[in-house]
Amino acid sequence: MENRGGHYLRELLEMLKKDLFVLEKTEASCCGMTLSQCHVILAIGKAGEVSLNELAGLLNLDSSTISRSVDNLFNKGLVSRKVDERDRRYVRISLTEMGKEVYGEIERNLADYFERVFSSIPEEKRHQVLESLKLLLDAVRENRCCEEGFLW
Repeated sequence: MENRGGHYLRELLEMLKKDLFVLEKTEASCCGMTLSQCHVILAIGKAGEVSLNELAGLLNLDSSTISRSVDNLFNKGLVSRKVDERDRRYVRISLTEMGKEVYGEIERNLADYFERVFSSIPEEKRHQVLESLKLLLDAVRENRCCEEGFLW
């Protein structure tokens, strides 16, 4: 495993990325929305209330892409818009009650899935897996090649 170093790490990460993408796509379609709409719901649910620019920053996407997703979610009754009282140029976006229900469903599905994944790891290796993932995350963040985009 260590003999192949970076190349093997890349292969494993590409496989993991692909599997997680399939998972996200499956979970999103279960809620009757696109993957990007699902990401928007999750980001708003975690943040509580955000501006369009804050949301774009959280998801590392441009404002026009986020705006389309928010418009569609607004039309479905899942998000609300409120003019910021301090600066009327900004609109604050939050989840409606129905949006909170969808957010909760997505969160529960993901929590259940990752609990099953974690439980399938031998108990004596679980701490090691979490520690290794944290080390990997730190190394990736420390060695970013650029602020936007990536090679994959």
